[in-house]
Amino acid sequence: MHILIIGAGGMIGRKLAATLGRSGSLGGDTITRMTLVDVTPPPVPADVFVPAEALAADISESGAAEALAARRADVIFHLAAIVSGEAERNFDLGYKVNLDGTRLLLEAIRREGSRQAYVPRFVFSSSIAVYGSPFPDPIPDDYVLAPLTSYGVQKAISELLLADYSRRGFIDGVGIRLPTIVIRPGAPNAAASGFFSGILREPLAGQRAVLPVEETVKHWLASPRSAIKFLIHAATLDTAALGVRRTLTMPGVAATVADQIAALRRAAGPEAAELIDRRRDEVIEGIVAGWPKSFTPERATQLGFVAETTVDELIEVYLAEDAPGGGEYRQGTPAYAGLQRQKALRS
Repeated sequence: MHILIIGAGGMIGRKLAATLGRSGSLGGDTITRMTLVDVTPPPVPADVFVPAEALAADISESGAAEALAARRADVIFHLAAIVSGEAERNFDLGYKVNLDGTRLLLEAIRREGSRQAYVPRFVFSSSIAVYGSPFPDPIPDDYVLAPLTSYGVQKAISELLLADYSRRGFIDGVGIRLPTIVIRPGAPNAAASGFFSGILREPLAGQRAVLPVEETVKHWLASPRSAIKFLIHAATLDTAALGVRRTLTMPGVAATVADQIAALRRAAGPEAAELIDRRRDEVIEGIVAGWPKSFTPERATQLGFVAETTVDELIEVYLAEDAPGGGEYRQGTPAYAGLQRQKALRS
């Protein structure tokens, strides 16, 4: 089996490549090679059993999608995107990459298949930004898509393309609407949702964080670990169960900012929560106000997709897998003190 990951340089792409490369199989089939693609050559994960090639390519540029389709990968993970905040600030770039790039990739696969039979499993990373207010809380699976950001529009159109190209038999597509991923490791990115991770990640390391919205803001969250499991499950799912509705809303945790801060206090003590600076940002407030708060993802749950159920679990995943130093904080940070308290309680 040949795996192609487009957007392999991002946090999710890197984790997916490492997970697949170390397992060596997908859905019972042996992975013989991986092609990892991003606008600059992405890192090849260490300690993997699968040969991996890193390439630089921009699927929105002429010829790039055709070159990737010609590799005839069995499974394609399409993760590449201009994130929400950047797509709103840079209208042209957002549409070029998020919509035009996706269409060019799908067209390249269709043309490759017209020369010789080729129908890859195509896993598309969508977003809950395809929904826009007003909406019920929680949102059911069959609720109308009415995004209020350019990013959401680009993802919604791409979902329609995914369904149509699958209906016509050009691809075997599965779309997954990812919750906001919390806690994202590393440096903040340009996403408008970045503060949902920042108000936990930075205080856990003893650093200050900015909260640009009110604590009453409620949102749908899942861990990086769950995101990888979603993608792998989507790649092995029997798509006959999807019918013509090829995109699913993933399960997650419905939590307010206040819920996040309360979990932070439980994990690392009140001193951690004191590192959060309230500094309202009207632009981010406006974007987040149009985002969904919670879902009843019955289709995904019935098909075996699983996520965390509390913010405490999201923090536990981060401390175990993504915290600096392999999950061990230096002495003196709030997280270190919190971990010591947790160990004492367990003993």
